[in-house]
Amino acid sequence: METMLNTLMLATLITLATPLLLQILSKKFEPHPLMITRTTKTAFLMSLLPMMLFMHSNAECITSYWEWKIMMNFKIPLSLKMDQYSMMFFPIALFVTWSILQFAMWYMASEPYINKFFSYLLTFLIAMLTLTIANNMFLLFIGWEGVGIMSFLLIGWWQGRAEANTAALQAVLYNRIGDIGLILSMMWLASSTNTWEIQQNFSQTCTPTLPLLGLILAATGKSAQFGLHPWLPAAMEGPTPVSALLHSSTMVVAGIFLLIRTNPMFTNNQTALTLCLCLGALSTLFAATCALTQNDIKKIIAFSTSSQLGLMMVALGLNQPQLAFLHISPHAFFKAMLFLCSGSIIHNLNGEQDIRKMGGLQKLLPVTTTCLTIGNLALMGTPFLAGFYSKDLIIENLNTSHLNTWALLFTLLATVFTATYTMRMTLMVQTGHIRTAVITPMNENNPTITNPITRLAMGSILAGLLITSYIIPTKTPPMTMPTTTKTAALIVTALGIALAPELMNMTQTLTQPKQNTYLNFSSSLGYYNPLTHRLTTTKLLNNGQKLATDLIGLSWYKKMGPEGLAALQLMMTKAHTTAHTGLIKAYLESFALSILIILFYLD
Repeated sequence: METMLNTLMLATLITLATPLLLQILSKKFEPHPLMITRTTKTAFLMSLLPMMLFMHSNAECITSYWEWKIMMNFKIPLSLKMDQYSMMFFPIALFVTWSILQFAMWYMASEPYINKFFSYLLTFLIAMLTLTIANNMFLLFIGWEGVGIMSFLLIGWWQGRAEANTAALQAVLYNRIGDIGLILSMMWLASSTNTWEIQQNFSQTCTPTLPLLGLILAATGKSAQFGLHPWLPAAMEGPTPVSALLHSSTMVVAGIFLLIRTNPMFTNNQTALTLCLCLGALSTLFAATCALTQNDIKKIIAFSTSSQLGLMMVALGLNQPQLAFLHISPHAFFKAMLFLCSGSIIHNLNGEQDIRKMGGLQKLLPVTTTCLTIGNLALMGTPFLAGFYSKDLIIENLNTSHLNTWALLFTLLATVFTATYTMRMTLMVQTGHIRTAVITPMNENNPTITNPITRLAMGSILAGLLITSYIIPTKTPPMTMPTTTKTAALIVTALGIALAPELMNMTQTLTQPKQNTYLNFSSSLGYYNPLTHRLTTTKLLNNGQKLATDLIGLSWYKKMGPEGLAALQLMMTKAHTTAHTGLIKAYLESFALSILIILFYLD
């Protein structure tokens, strides 16, 4: 069984990488977008077989293919891990990417370098799958850096736009801070356990806090937790298919996946778990607060991703990695679909992204807006849609945990805000009268648009139920709990839905309350960007300039004042002493020179 699993997984990876391998072997060969899309579809169908075999046998296996001996006692084997997480993530990532690639064929049809764009997307996916299946920190790091560099290239794809270049640089710099944490943790593992094999590092009864802080910092950077979050909404400057792939099944879930893989190291360290819990709760609330007043449709969805990643971090803080993975899986479906729907709307409205200028699109784009509604309902945790099964489980576990009441309060408040901003977006985009001048006729009869979106809509409806049937949390919450505790998430979601129309009316009527710092907190993104990017740097530059000016001024004063006079006197003294050598010739010369000067003046 293990041999069959290994063979099928390798066959899937090789099939997926075929276009890139052919491009490497022959420089003249350039894979066509249709070829890459069909290759991804084939790889998805192939990945279903090992997943079903794993579900039938439930046999995990680790396979080593090659060993790199860089030192006498330190070896780096190329080892792959086929377990519950990698087996289930493979088909999900491939299915979502297949849909995104098919949509991108229509969305990026006028792009001059579309072949290169699709090759980048495929490399992005392969790097993420490498990270997923890696059983070795070195191989995981290769996938980790792979998704990082590909996100930089894809976010800054439209190089003529200054905002796109800035966003790409921002993504790299914030992720580089996280990479420092991962590298430091790898250094500690190499020095203390003398191996980078992940499962061999679980042998310790209690891992020290320092390497775990490095892993948390790495996840904070990659998964855009509070503190290193600004790059994620800024990444919306890239093309919509890039946003869909980046937010659904690659890049942003890499940090959460790292913590899921290394979870046994966290089990007995309460400090690290509590830090994850509080960081996740703060991230989910902050992102949901920022999304409340956004008017750019893509930025609203981007902040919702950041909020959901915070919820995954909360699950990890509760020491429930299965729940975090359970939320990753359905989230990939509805988040990719939301971005594709927004891409369809933006394309049909000639690049318009402001939801205040949309309206009445239910009649003009029925398929897109229906799927957008399904995605928004799944995001807010509507019963029996994909998001409900994982989101409610996390909040139930939070309710029955005794770790931190503030984390529970923040998460429930974020759930209210999630329902509010998703419902506000749905109402403003789809209902009411049309608030934009439609120049070109809208058309969504093209199967390249509707097929990917409807496929993902089916996933958003069924994925939660199907995945929950096979991923059972190891620590189940108590089954007997008060009705209010059990339905807490639904109650606060209903409250959020009730607030949405009021917020929508305020936006439409442009009721501007008296401006103050507290009211502008959400629309100004918590003042985080000006504080970190503007205030701190301005302060440092001003202080540096002042210090430099003062030092230069002081040095000139000293040169012209006491030090200058002392140097002049010293020079004169030296000149005087060198003139008096004790020779009669020198005295006569100076005497003659003095007489000549006097005579010259007398004349």
